[in-house]
Amino acid sequence: MAESDEQAVETDAPGWKPTPEAKKKATTFRWIAVALWIVAIIGEAVGIFWLLRQRVYVGEEGTFTRDPETGLVTESGVTAIFPQWAFIALLVLLVVIAALSITGSVLWKKANRLDPARKSDKARFFVQNQLGAIIAIVAFLPLVILIFLNKDMDKGQKATAGIVGIALALLATYIGIDFAPASVEQYTADQSAVIQILGEDEVVWVEGGKVYHVCDEVPDIQTGSEKLTGTTAEAVAAGKYRLTLRFASELKTCGLPVPENADEIADALREIQAGSENTPLPAPVWGDDVTPPIVVEDAAPAE
Repeated sequence: MAESDEQAVETDAPGWKPTPEAKKKATTFRWIAVALWIVAIIGEAVGIFWLLRQRVYVGEEGTFTRDPETGLVTESGVTAIFPQWAFIALLVLLVVIAALSITGSVLWKKANRLDPARKSDKARFFVQNQLGAIIAIVAFLPLVILIFLNKDMDKGQKATAGIVGIALALLATYIGIDFAPASVEQYTADQSAVIQILGEDEVVWVEGGKVYHVCDEVPDIQTGSEKLTGTTAEAVAAGKYRLTLRFASELKTCGLPVPENADEIADALREIQAGSENTPLPAPVWGDDVTPPIVVEDAAPAE
């Protein structure tokens, strides 16, 4: 009886939840990403406060002259230039900052797939999913601006370093953007569809696949790889981030009942997986000769 009660609690839990293993893995990815971003920003600081201040002087035999109109003394014959070694070091630093920023962004996005934010919390959802792009801008923009403002670089050095900096900044920002972020709502919709169609939260996947399936007899997973079975949360932890939208044909292949409105359910899931916030998930409609896998009563309206 206790086991049955526990299962009911898990099924009735408000919203999808990651497995403890996925949560731990996501936390590890995030800490590594933050460490990489901190190093990238430290590298930016080194470039701004040390590297860009390097200069050597030529024509040191210059003389002082006084401007009779202003009364100010100027030194002629002495020119400060940006040394070549510092220019090469600056280019290397830009590449290193980009590598650190991009690697951190990739890990951060993997963490967000394993442990996503709720789309209903708009501010957190935006920041959490676009933090990689934000960090890329922070790590590059001040340094690139100061490159163009540097008075000791010649035109060739400034143009080369500026173009490289802008190109790497755009690349790191683009990779940092999550164009299709996962959400708790999306995973909850997939989980709800699975429970209503199959009667339980149990799906199948293989190592090489990108989605999880409703049974183990479908052609897409007859690859020779081991077929793994578990909950939707365990599938997500294994890197399968959504339910296949071809579940109707899979149900037919496995001899399982197919909802009469399977296409409508698939269309709703497609919209939700694409980021829609206002698409309701239809309840399965079963034929008169079909015994529903599970009966889920509508919740009482909120007071």
